[in-house]
Amino acid sequence: MIHLNMKSFLYIICFLLLTACSSDNTITKNPYLPNYQFNTGSLINTNLPEFSQLKFPGNFVILNSPYGINGVVLYYAGGTNYNAFEITDPNHQISTCSKLSVEGIIATCNCDDGNSYDILNGDKREGTTGSYTLIRYKVEVAGSIIRVFN
Repeated sequence: MIHLNMKSFLYIICFLLLTACSSDNTITKNPYLPNYQFNTGSLINTNLPEFSQLKFPGNFVILNSPYGINGVVLYYAGGTNYNAFEITDPNHQISTCSKLSVEGIIATCNCDDGNSYDILNGDKREGTTGSYTLIRYKVEVAGSIIRVFN
């Protein structure tokens, strides 16, 4: 009887572990923002003048539509660390003011809510209302080509 209970306990633990695991999908479900599929392919080449600043840590580029909803910010943190985030405020409906403005490492909403986010990790800054962080996109680097996609 104890053996059966232990076996049942192990099944329950395995079930909980399997259901708690998430897939490799880095895009969080957000009721305000649709999931527009895109892939920059070989567009971003750091040997081209418009993307050469991505060779130096602390720089970023904005990729406008058709990439993402309102665009994507691609930030180079150094080494092989690139971060790509949607530049639409994730904490309210899409509107004319929901496109984020990026200055330094801060992306700020242009609506009256004053929401702002860190483009190093996508986290909300102090005073930001809502529960969502920036939507992160996947980044692959192959030599001078940087591919951003979801």
